[in-house]
Amino acid sequence: MSALETEEVPPHLAASYATGFGEQGRAWIAALPALAAEMLDRWELKRDGTVGAGQASLVLPVLRHGGTRAVLRLQMPRQETTAALIGLRAWNGKGMVRLLDHDPVSSSMLLERLDGSRTLTSINDDDVAMSTLAELHARLVAVPAPRGLRSLGDIAPEMLEQVPQAISNLIDPADRQLLRSWASAVAELADEPGDRMLHWDLHYDNVLAAQREPWIAIDPEPLAGDPGFDLWPALDSRWDDVVAKGDTLRIVQRRFDLLTDVLGLDRARATGWTLGRLLQNSLWEIDDGETRLAPSSVAIAESLLNR
Repeated sequence: MSALETEEVPPHLAASYATGFGEQGRAWIAALPALAAEMLDRWELKRDGTVGAGQASLVLPVLRHGGTRAVLRLQMPRQETTAALIGLRAWNGKGMVRLLDHDPVSSSMLLERLDGSRTLTSINDDDVAMSTLAELHARLVAVPAPRGLRSLGDIAPEMLEQVPQAISNLIDPADRQLLRSWASAVAELADEPGDRMLHWDLHYDNVLAAQREPWIAIDPEPLAGDPGFDLWPALDSRWDDVVAKGDTLRIVQRRFDLLTDVLGLDRARATGWTLGRLLQNSLWEIDDGETRLAPSSVAIAESLLNR
């Protein structure tokens, strides 16, 4: 199998880079085949399956010299990839995908291969899936954040500075009031941002089945902070199914209770930081042109505040 053909680069990845990084992103996509060939040759890898990709990286299943299965992950160097490397080293495979090698110049990573066809989404019983995620989450946030990561203590003031402009871009007075209340929750907690290493994107699709452990997390975006700021991706998991069941408030509350019980979190504090995460997501969306708050964010906030 050849290194990587240009036509194998998924269109959604190319579009993501063009939208997010402009000419720099398009140039990186154009250079992907050459980068793949270089990494395959340097690490003596053979391709062993079809290309996969998210919004930020391309993944090639490979065989190492000797036949060990692995994946080659290629992504453009930036702050997030540097943080991921710091986190992967600190977790050292404990509940997290294992880093086998990396190239500091290109940010290319060689990772252990997990079962990409089976995520926590495959577990139909939501209590079982959420409990599994919560137990894994507790192991991950037990690790103190190493030096070099962004801190929630830096991010929180930045968010609060953006709130007045964001409020002016919302067209619904109810949305404006909600955003103000989420900002107030952050202001109350900002002096105690926490020091745990957060995954920042731990949801059902970022937990894969494996052999050395039943379930292992992937795709971390490490941040130093309070674990309460890390709950939203789990609460938002499989959201279409949550809505379809017609009992959103109860399901979100049940998920929140499972998470906070297993992680040993104070629920009032965890509620405040989850509202902070909703604030962060909303600020990003408003900056991208949205003029209404996301229905899922509104529903999650309502579920946590109406107990």
